[in-house]
Amino acid sequence: MAKVRITETALRDAHQSLIATRMSTDEMLPIVELMDEVGYYSLEMWGGATFDACLRFLNEDPWERLRRIRKIVKKTKLQMLLRGQNLLGYKHYPDDVVKEFVKRAVGNGIDIIRIFDALNDVRNLETAIHATIDEGAHAQATVVYTISPIHDIQHYIDTAKTLEQMGAHSLCIKDMAGLLTPYTAYELVKELKKVIKIPIQVHCHYTSGLASMTYLKAIEAGADVVDCAISPMALGTSQPATEPLVAALKDTPYDTGLDLELLSKIADYFRPLREKYLSSGLLNPKVLSVDVNTLRYQVPGGMLSNLVSQLKQQNRLDKYEEVLKEVPRVREDLGYPPLVTPTSQMVGTQAVLNVITGERYKMVPAEVRAYVRGEYGRPPGEIKEEVRKKIIGDEKPITYRPADALEPALDKYREEIKAYMEQEEDVLTYALFPQVAMNFFKYRQAQKYKIDSTLLDEENKVHPV
Repeated sequence: MAKVRITETALRDAHQSLIATRMSTDEMLPIVELMDEVGYYSLEMWGGATFDACLRFLNEDPWERLRRIRKIVKKTKLQMLLRGQNLLGYKHYPDDVVKEFVKRAVGNGIDIIRIFDALNDVRNLETAIHATIDEGAHAQATVVYTISPIHDIQHYIDTAKTLEQMGAHSLCIKDMAGLLTPYTAYELVKELKKVIKIPIQVHCHYTSGLASMTYLKAIEAGADVVDCAISPMALGTSQPATEPLVAALKDTPYDTGLDLELLSKIADYFRPLREKYLSSGLLNPKVLSVDVNTLRYQVPGGMLSNLVSQLKQQNRLDKYEEVLKEVPRVREDLGYPPLVTPTSQMVGTQAVLNVITGERYKMVPAEVRAYVRGEYGRPPGEIKEEVRKKIIGDEKPITYRPADALEPALDKYREEIKAYMEQEEDVLTYALFPQVAMNFFKYRQAQKYKIDSTLLDEENKVHPV
């Protein structure tokens, strides 16, 4: 029986889930050398929302973060999260952009790319999986876990088999909402182990309070790797804590072999940071508690806070319970999409509009129209015919892979930013977040030339001398 391995998420998903991805590179660097000594399976430290947050809120170059951490971390694999054809943005990108992004990510130091699609539409994973394999990195394909009449054990088995045939090196069960219960996890992993030969990794959020128990049952069923966060950055909407799991498995056939003494030193480093985030208000104590609504409405913790925010803006917080009840109804109407970026935002916003306007689908956001047209991929189940008619009329949804309709775009992006370009990676940064990237490029040039960045408008570009 093999020892269980642990992926540490403190540098990516933990702070994304708890403090909206605001941990800076300078806060990470002093501890990464010690983290490299632990013997983790991998350090998840890039991808997800880190890219956007670096540029938008921290005035940091995400590529530079990757390079600086890679320079220090010599023994441990560096891992990132990629949204398939969406990369790290919120729409589909052409294949040339996807391939180039993967090439640059691996070239700058990423070893493992976890690739997922919000709809579990395998067509949206194919280009990224093949690009990762071509670059010599580890392609970890993902099944997004959710609960619905469509999403039974067989659904996950069929998806996993297809992903293995595509060449995936391992499979991740991604439970972003904390819905995977312990005994279901045991059955799911056990059945998957019978039909696929690649390693299985389990990723759960602690939102519903179940995740540590879920990990234990998944491990008993044969899970090879689990995702944890060092204790000051764990629990709530983050992952289960690393140290208690290491202690629970010690002297068992699943013993991780990790040193609790060393983990304790790492926790000591993160503890004052946590206190700083709490006192600044960046870490809201609410996200640290167990939220039973997660299980009642199958809504991820991050989505719950988003719904509260939308209702507050409309002065309609009194409608919160009504909106929570509307979310599962909208999800059923739309063919049971898993509630993960970007589908969680679509379903949540539509539920809010349905309740506030008093008429279902009277107002429909552009993203929901695009989803119903098939522009995000194939929904897991059938979209209700009357809802489809109400949203797109007699228009026929597309049935091909959405990215097949996209023209190559790298050369166009390169031309658009040539006055600001300092590295090849800048083209990809701009492709994903044009406006945010442009603001960052102007800031970067202003820092370089010690001038006010507001002087750098489109007509008055500063060129390197």
